Amino acid sequence: MLSSRSWCPALACFALSALGPAQTAGSKATVHHQRIADSSSPVSAEVIEAEKALDRQDYARAKKLLLAATAASPQDARAWFDLGLAERGVQEMPSAIESLRKAATLKPDFFEANLDLGLTLAAADKGPEAINYLRAATKLKPSDPAAANEGLFTAWLALAKILQPGSPAESLVAYQRAAELHPKDFAVQLAWAQSLEKQNDFAAAEQRYEQALALQPHSGEALRGLVNVALASKQSEKAEAALRSYLSVEPRDGQAHALLARILRQQKRYDEAASELEAAQKLQPANGDIRRQIAGLAAEQQKYGVAEVQYRELTKTSPQDADLRYALGTVLMDERKFAEAEPELIAAVELQPSLAEAYGNLATVAAENQHYELSLRALEKRAQWLPENAGTYFLRATSYDHLRQFKQASENYRHFLELANGLFPNQEWQARHRLIAIDHK
Repeated sequence: MLSSRSWCPALACFALSALGPAQTAGSKATVHHQRIADSSSPVSAEVIEAEKALDRQDYARAKKLLLAATAASPQDARAWFDLGLAERGVQEMPSAIESLRKAATLKPDFFEANLDLGLTLAAADKGPEAINYLRAATKLKPSDPAAANEGLFTAWLALAKILQPGSPAESLVAYQRAAELHPKDFAVQLAWAQSLEKQNDFAAAEQRYEQALALQPHSGEALRGLVNVALASKQSEKAEAALRSYLSVEPRDGQAHALLARILRQQKRYDEAASELEAAQKLQPANGDIRRQIAGLAAEQQKYGVAEVQYRELTKTSPQDADLRYALGTVLMDERKFAEAEPELIAAVELQPSLAEAYGNLATVAAENQHYELSLRALEKRAQWLPENAGTYFLRATSYDHLRQFKQASENYRHFLELANGLFPNQEWQARHRLIAIDHK
């Protein structure tokens, strides 16, 4: 029997589509195999000559010779196998599949036939059938002892990849078997880690990513994965460290700078966050999400003028974004630009009527603009989504008071005092004195 001289192109065809360039790096897919004679049966002159042609990649001549060989000896599994390789070489994939299937059927323990048929089926998007032959290959013995390790590795890795979407648990077992055969294969460790991450096994994924990084310390793909699992498992310090390592490798990744800024902002390290956002915006000046982060950070630092400029630019390009209109209206309110804030907040709740907190800000702004009826309507809308609090009762009371609707004002002043409990001394003083005045009316 002979070992497969075609594991390399078949696996490359399958793996490149499944893994992508970053993930195939460092794999053992490119393996050169030698033929070994099958002493149990004679080899025809056509097959010997065809195999020489296959070695020269003269697939057309090999195919011609092997068609004659299989016609003369239709039970010769070796000839059918070689014919499948030749047909694949000339891109006749359906014929190649049938020839390889014939070889595997004639000799079910033919490792190379099962493996190459599985790989060829996988490359042809015939996944379920490919799985059967790849599973079979992992249980068989390769013909060439010197290439046995590589052959089984190829089988396990291909099986892991094709199983991953539909049978993730079995896929993990296959990755483990492939890694046992080649523990220092970067592509296997990376793909294994990514599979674990997809199954939310973040602790195990972290170990695999770290193993991948031990093999390729500057791998951006592995560093990104490490960031993802750290964030998913709420380990902000690890996420920050992984991001900084990643940015040392990929300093021009604006999204990574923005993500690091988000982490730093959560830790209230505002100056560092601002520096990362500045770097991100230089790299991606048209990125609206980065501009949002800059605006939000400025507002959080009470740098309302900076935030206003950013939000105004954002609303120009996205005028139908309710969150942006709400944010701009809130910043203008914080700047005490009540007349400008009111239309922005009205637009926000019109665009998104469920934006509950926006009604509270609208009520505040409307009251400052002496639009008391609007303030009361906004408070009623807010109450449909959120519970009342001391602030809403006081705002409602003062609005009714200004409208000289004293009964409603009195009721809300009393509700306010019930909840205030000494936390708002100035407003509580005002409420008590207004109640005295109202009671005399």
